Amino acid sequence: MLVLLLLSKRALWLFTFGLCFVLDLPRSLHPCSNVSLFLYMCLLLCYVWFLRLSNCVCYVRVGCVLLYTAQGKFHGSTTNTLKSLVSQADFTAENLRNVSDYLDAAQKIGVEAVFLPADVQKNIDEVQMKINSSAADLSSKTKKNSETIKDVIDAMRRDLVILAAVMLFLAFLGFLFSIFGLQGLVYFLVIVGWILVAGTFILCGVFLFLHNVVADTCVAMDEWVQNPTAHTALDEILPCVDNATAQETLFRTRDVTHQLANLLGNIVSNVTNRNLPPAAGPLYYNQSGPLMPPLCNPFNNDLTNRSCADGEVSLDKAAEVWKNYICEVSSSDICKTPGRMTPTVYGQMEAAVNVSYGLYHYGPFLVGLQDCTFVRKIFTDISNNHCPGLQRNSQLIYIGLVLVSAAVMLSLIFWVIYARERRHRVYTKQFIEG
Repeated sequence: MLVLLLLSKRALWLFTFGLCFVLDLPRSLHPCSNVSLFLYMCLLLCYVWFLRLSNCVCYVRVGCVLLYTAQGKFHGSTTNTLKSLVSQADFTAENLRNVSDYLDAAQKIGVEAVFLPADVQKNIDEVQMKINSSAADLSSKTKKNSETIKDVIDAMRRDLVILAAVMLFLAFLGFLFSIFGLQGLVYFLVIVGWILVAGTFILCGVFLFLHNVVADTCVAMDEWVQNPTAHTALDEILPCVDNATAQETLFRTRDVTHQLANLLGNIVSNVTNRNLPPAAGPLYYNQSGPLMPPLCNPFNNDLTNRSCADGEVSLDKAAEVWKNYICEVSSSDICKTPGRMTPTVYGQMEAAVNVSYGLYHYGPFLVGLQDCTFVRKIFTDISNNHCPGLQRNSQLIYIGLVLVSAAVMLSLIFWVIYARERRHRVYTKQFIEG
């Protein structure tokens, strides 16, 4: 479209010049033919200079459009990247808090007045403090860094939009003032324009530096993903959870899961699946009927993974399976129908199973914290999906600034030359007429 517009302008001027020449051809033998020739030469000169001025305005317009479009895309790409970072950090922090909540609930779990050992509860208190501290540090640090970057990007976007509007308005005014021969105003715009051009060239350098920073950061992310290193500059973007805290959290969650599973297994073996006499006191509630399947402990005593034996029920299915062994109770909470658990006992065991399964479910997540898998994942996503757009759009901003700077600089030169040429033509015309 821009090429067609420029060609149409040239065609219109050439057609006007040719038409005037043809209409005036019969008078070419007139004694004043030299004056006619001079007027045609002036018309042709006006065409040349007007074409140059209009082309410069078009180049400024193209540069401003490119600059405005590129900064909008760069702002969008940066915003989406920051959202991904903050979202991943919040997701990780939320999971850490969930683990802390499950550990807190495990401390309060009691089945038939049997609770976790005191030393296990003490260890839970210690690791909870570290978990909550890591979660708070991760969220606050990532949020603070993202807000700082966002403020810079928003200010940059505002400045670029203002710069594009000012340059376009300056080029339009300079074009009009030059055409109408307002030499004083042209010189004033030239002074203002040179200042703006100098500032724009400085911005070109700034955005070239920004483009290189974006490219280097993307390369650093790729290298970090291949070879994760602790305490790098990338920690300022998305910090890893402290490795010692991640390891201790993983160990404690496995230990608590193992202890809860043992506690429930002992209850099933020694209470619910035994036909205790009334002399057993609080442990007696007239247990009878088919035996409950034992619970599968997912860990061995050394906290390594363990496979379930035949007949054992897994953590994720235990609550549903054990529901079939609830009896109906009398007002004294004694079974009056066959069953191995009263509703009260089932409620306690269900709560213990849910907490145990919750901690077990977060095991893979905690393993990922040890080697910063969540950071590797988000950096890989940024490198593959966001970096190409960031680099391309930052480069387009740089190109747009260069184009605007060069076009306005040429416009300044042509404004001065055209204004002086127009003034000389006026003097020449007055001299000939005189």
